[in-house]
Amino acid sequence: MSTLSVALIQTRTPASPGAAFAHVEPLIRQAAAGGARLILTPEATNFLIQDRAAREAVLVPDDRDEVVAKLKALAKELGVWLLIGSAIVRSGHEGDDRAANRSILIDDTGVVTATYDKMHVYDVDLPTGERWRESASVRPGETAVVAPTPWGGLGLTICYDVRFPQLHRALAKAGAKMIAVPAAFTVPTGEAHWEVLLRARAIETGTYILAPAQAGTHEDGRRTWGRSTVVAPWGEVIAKLDTDEPGVLFATLDFDAVDKARNAVPQLTHDRDFAPPAPLSA
Repeated sequence: MSTLSVALIQTRTPASPGAAFAHVEPLIRQAAAGGARLILTPEATNFLIQDRAAREAVLVPDDRDEVVAKLKALAKELGVWLLIGSAIVRSGHEGDDRAANRSILIDDTGVVTATYDKMHVYDVDLPTGERWRESASVRPGETAVVAPTPWGGLGLTICYDVRFPQLHRALAKAGAKMIAVPAAFTVPTGEAHWEVLLRARAIETGTYILAPAQAGTHEDGRRTWGRSTVVAPWGEVIAKLDTDEPGVLFATLDFDAVDKARNAVPQLTHDRDFAPPAPLSA
């Protein structure tokens, strides 16, 4: 099949799992009713909590997570493929009590077909005074993932991963025709970099970039940028929500565009080994 109808869900996820599912469910139903076969939600779909103690109180493994279980059932009911952009869950690594920030791909029978743990964690002090230390509570993943789907390979990334082109290039070379970039971008970085980074990753890889986002002011005061976006393999934005309000963004992907972009600029076949530059002395 050379075309695919997709929908990106833009949310303002609440702090409790029950409220989070109640928030996202009608948006997913709207997406399915609109004809989407593949539906993608943002990062932190199951809850969005900054406070580590409060998050610890609701943190469970993904096979016991209330929102994950209900979304599996919903995908089966609606007969759609559903990417949970990420769920914040227990990592399952002995001796490490940090969470995993995990993408979960569910097929149209409600079965999980692939998972991916966010590899690049966001530690930064922003000029606005905001301070983020994701590494304190999230264990970085170690393995890149291209998930098979009926429409071709889907590369999995999460939020801050978008700043690492080598990851996206590896996904494309492994067979990804589309790459998911679910996110909860801060407002300063979103305003400055969100669309530019998404378009760059599409151009560099000749893939569709599917970027569903968290949006607006959340219960704990966090502000996220929104502007969920779909970028075509040549780098043009083909669909975008221009607000930070929850909503559904529809797009049709034509996979002939992947071949066309890669044939015009065959950069994925032109890698060369090189010696790194010598570091400059201080």
